[in-house]
Amino acid sequence: MMKLDFIDLGKLSVSPTNMRGGRKPADITDILPSVRARGVLVPILVRQNGTADTFEIVAGRRRFEAARAVAAERCASGEPGEAEPIPCAIIAAGDDAAAIEASLIENVARRDPDEVSQWDTMVRLVREGRSVEALAATFGLPELAVRRVLALGNLLPRIRDLYRKEKIDKATARHLTLASKSQQKAWLALYDDPDTYAPTGHSLKAWLFGGQSISTAQALFDVADYPGQIVADLFGEDGYFADADPFWAAQNAAIDARCAAYLAAGWSDVVIVPPGEHFHTWEYEKAQKRKGGRVYIDVRASGEVVFHEGYVTAKEARRRAKGEPLGTSQKPARPEVTSTMQTYIDLHRHAAVRAALTAHPAIALRLMVAHAIAGSPLWHVRPEPQTTRNDAVRESVETCKGEAEFDAKRRAVLDRLGFSAEEPTVTGGNGDACSLSALLLRLLALSDAAVMDVIAIVMGETLASGSAAVEAIGLEIGVDMARYWQADDAFFALIRDKEVLTRIVADVAGETVASAHVGERTKVLKAIVRDHLDGANGRERRENWVPRWMAFPPAGYTARGGVGTVAAHARLEAARRRDDEPDPTGRAGAIAEPAPEAPPNPISVAA
Repeated sequence: MMKLDFIDLGKLSVSPTNMRGGRKPADITDILPSVRARGVLVPILVRQNGTADTFEIVAGRRRFEAARAVAAERCASGEPGEAEPIPCAIIAAGDDAAAIEASLIENVARRDPDEVSQWDTMVRLVREGRSVEALAATFGLPELAVRRVLALGNLLPRIRDLYRKEKIDKATARHLTLASKSQQKAWLALYDDPDTYAPTGHSLKAWLFGGQSISTAQALFDVADYPGQIVADLFGEDGYFADADPFWAAQNAAIDARCAAYLAAGWSDVVIVPPGEHFHTWEYEKAQKRKGGRVYIDVRASGEVVFHEGYVTAKEARRRAKGEPLGTSQKPARPEVTSTMQTYIDLHRHAAVRAALTAHPAIALRLMVAHAIAGSPLWHVRPEPQTTRNDAVRESVETCKGEAEFDAKRRAVLDRLGFSAEEPTVTGGNGDACSLSALLLRLLALSDAAVMDVIAIVMGETLASGSAAVEAIGLEIGVDMARYWQADDAFFALIRDKEVLTRIVADVAGETVASAHVGERTKVLKAIVRDHLDGANGRERRENWVPRWMAFPPAGYTARGGVGTVAAHARLEAARRRDDEPDPTGRAGAIAEPAPEAPPNPISVAA
């Protein structure tokens, strides 16, 4: 039994059985503001300490220490009156083991509320008239932390629920608070589609801002005079430029002004390193202004601009060490065009080239492959990671015939492109080994057939495991899994369902054998399957057997089979049915076409 009562602070002491007891002073900084504002609201656990009017604290030491600190503050300030008693739950006097157990339960059971629960509570307090400042003082939180919690109100209820259930992380939830309601609905549509990637974390910011999320902290100009729109970050003091074009117009103008200032100050030259390139300090050496040093302005796609003062190239540094002149010491003439004029020229040339490119699909195809391999500021392609936590599964895949065959062809493509054959992938990992332009030149020199070989490897590396795309391609090609797979130890170790295993016995050995062994243990059933696949122990050999889940098209063994590859195939068939349905205007589906009477000719990419 437990009794509730208010007990004076002078009658309480910390029990040796208290889980949070000890000589080290308790840290009460987080709860002191709330105790100062509202007192102790949650009763502490106590038991009698020998006499009828003194008690020892089993659980609640920090609340007790905070109450004593508040009492000391009031005494020091000269406030009249004695310290108020605090609420206590008095447990029956028993042995130390029971007290220790109660202390442990009280502390372990306590769980800090999640941010969504905090938001729900704080919103109700705000509606009751509490200010952000008052909430911060009451809960002992910085005002910014309170504003972060309240900002969750900008989220749609379903997104808040996903965050509460930890299905999306904190960074994703916070970036979504920057989104409009229509953007949040669009993101939820991507999240709900199993075949579509929904951006999360920091990549979500780029999605919200149309490819770039540039912080106002990167601006070299006065943001107060900026004519474009700025979206405020609800979680900090920073903001983001809603449109990249007006930002870069203002940023480039500021860079031009800095260039002129450097030249006027006597620097020999100012070099602008554009976003597609990088300034690597190890490729340069320091040089003073009077010895021909330059200023390099490193402009990055994020909007950040870094000024490197006093550098020359390593080649020039070697010439200087030999006493050779670096060139004229006169200030070089200003460039013919400003950076803004260069942007004008670049955009018009870009418009002309992409218009002309539409008449040269062979070149466009090679350019696409170059982007997929080397990447660019606008492209990011990731290979399928083929990850698994199971070591046996990992080893099975790494040593299978399909992986060995693909790896051999990948090595051939790596060699053809001039990369090391030991590179783990062709796709997305060779940007440092070869620039985009150099790779494009190599691809332009290859025949159409050779480019197709490269494309096959790139698409194979970026084909998502378990996707409907795997089903579509497997069916279209007519992949025979028996050519690439045979049952191994990892496969048998993963079969644990006796009903499924019985149906596999029927699949391999026939219904008669399966019926005769219905009551056997899974170990016996697996042995029967192994014997038939190996032709061992007098059983008839079963050639080229593949479980139904792995075949194209896949199928299940029981009524519970609608998962995994079977579900992916179902999605593919649903998409096929949608495409075959005529629209209300009577036209055929957008993708479905009449089947050709004869096999089509091989794809040609000739210009």
